[in-house]
Amino acid sequence: MLASLIGFLGDFDLAEEAAQEAFAIAAERWPRDGVPANPSTWLVTTARNRAIDRIRRDRTLAAKTRLLHVPDAAEERVDVTTFADERLELVFTCCHPALATDAQVALTLRTLGGLTTGEIARAFLVSEPTMAQRLVRAKRKIKAAGIPFRVPPDHLLPDRLVAVLAVVYLIFNEGYAGRGDLAAEALRLGRALAQLMPDEPEVHGLLALMLLLDARREARFRGGDLVLLADQDRSLWDTTQIADGRAVLERALALLGRGSYVVQAAIASLHVDEPHDWPQIAALYGELSRLTDSPVVELNRAIAVAEAEGPEAGLGIVDRLDLNDYRYLHSTRGELLRRLGRTDEARDAYRRALALVHDDAEQRLLERRLAELGTATGPAGR
Repeated sequence: MLASLIGFLGDFDLAEEAAQEAFAIAAERWPRDGVPANPSTWLVTTARNRAIDRIRRDRTLAAKTRLLHVPDAAEERVDVTTFADERLELVFTCCHPALATDAQVALTLRTLGGLTTGEIARAFLVSEPTMAQRLVRAKRKIKAAGIPFRVPPDHLLPDRLVAVLAVVYLIFNEGYAGRGDLAAEALRLGRALAQLMPDEPEVHGLLALMLLLDARREARFRGGDLVLLADQDRSLWDTTQIADGRAVLERALALLGRGSYVVQAAIASLHVDEPHDWPQIAALYGELSRLTDSPVVELNRAIAVAEAEGPEAGLGIVDRLDLNDYRYLHSTRGELLRRLGRTDEARDAYRRALALVHDDAEQRLLERRLAELGTATGPAGR
């Protein structure tokens, strides 16, 4: 709905305000009058009318007087089947090169993914006020520069690709943490991008990665509690989707893909196998670290190295990372210390992770780890 309104109005803030007004009206009228036959059409039509009324009232918005010549939206039939294309157009609008990459990703997560400013701030490891300022500046720049709402021509697509893929993957990550609607949206966008750019290996790499990870979604939670990969019930994995993901990965490799998403998809494919080839997984994380220069990737490499060479080797990598406000660093450190029998230090690490966590399922997992350490007495307690 928001993508449709932004495309129609050309103004992020006006579209968001109109959408909010439409939902408020629906909340008041629908319980009284009943839900309309086509709720999506009703909402978009109502939002368009509210926006046009606002423009008519505010004559200072001279740049938008062209909207006054649009036929009365109440008489229009809105084709909801076009929404998919409009979502894709919104991604490319937000990922215009005039914006900084971080701003591109954040704005798309806010407008397309529906994430709150706080959720986006956590994804970027910054404060909420900092992220709020970035979003405001990004909207203003799009408005001032007159950035068009459309998928760019073919020759410009590669320039937008890095930010677009980052957006889709971050939307997927939020969905993978428990919001299935966002994961499904990311997969839909991934497939649309693969159709739009069939010769780009990183597009196929990202789609393969998401398919392989999402195939394990049903096994990741049990009664609302998070289940780690080693403890998951493999019978709940979607084997058809795993096969699809591996086929898409083969396509990316056939296109000589060696980028970060292709490498991540290869790692995800190895995680499906049993037993795990930890030396190979660690080597791929090493390549991914070289490509991204990311401390978070190094943290994942440390986990693989710990499995391949022992917890001491993994802990040596973890303790060199500057990720003090990243909960997964502390939970990983707690696990490695637990394996080494350094129980008091493990407790401190888990408590630090618990202080940083925002997700209820993760919180319960960490609390269970702490409870287990309460009865553990050194290496024998493993």
